[in-house]
Amino acid sequence: MSDATVRNVVITGGAGALGSAVTDALVAAGMRVFVPLFEAERPAHLPAAVVAQTSVDLTSESAVEAYFQTIDGPLWASIHIAGGFAMSPLRETSLAAWNRMMGMNATSCFLCCREAARKMTSGGRIVNVAAKPALVPTGHMVAYSASKAAVASLTQSLAEELSADEIWVNAIVPSIMDTPANRAAMPSADHDAWPKVADIAQTIAFLASPENATTRGALVPVYGRS
Repeated sequence: MSDATVRNVVITGGAGALGSAVTDALVAAGMRVFVPLFEAERPAHLPAAVVAQTSVDLTSESAVEAYFQTIDGPLWASIHIAGGFAMSPLRETSLAAWNRMMGMNATSCFLCCREAARKMTSGGRIVNVAAKPALVPTGHMVAYSASKAAVASLTQSLAEELSADEIWVNAIVPSIMDTPANRAAMPSADHDAWPKVADIAQTIAFLASPENATTRGALVPVYGRS
């Protein structure tokens, strides 16, 4: 692929378990991948081809605005994987915990979607990450579920608003993913039933690709057998 046809792609959370799989898939597809990192240092496992910027707070409006302005040229796709998880019974959930989930999941997604749309000049793709508890009622994680429901609603609203600009907006909806952290937290679970991050990455890669000519406004379940 020549420099003239290389597509710029942002992947938030691109150094995490799912993010790394998506990053590897899109680098292999010949896209120019940009990864904003909350950490102060670049992780060693990021491919050398990735353009990474450290110390980016995705819950800060000014930081997200400034980050997207560092991308040279138009943006083809923006994939928003960064977020957080917490669970507790309603009676034990503080306002601070609620605000933290809303900031990490809903606010970061909103800000990145907005700035991505501003950078897309001739069509594009936005892929968000909701979660199964946003669609399937689940107790003991009210703040997390509500924040991911906001991501799902935002996705569907933007899919309608941005369709005239040929910007397709979709979200994947994972259940518990097969990651080292989840295996450590739930050692007795049926890990084989969990969806694998490499397989989820392929779903994201398709939704973010020019081959996706028709799918928008979708909340795509990636549950595996769980």
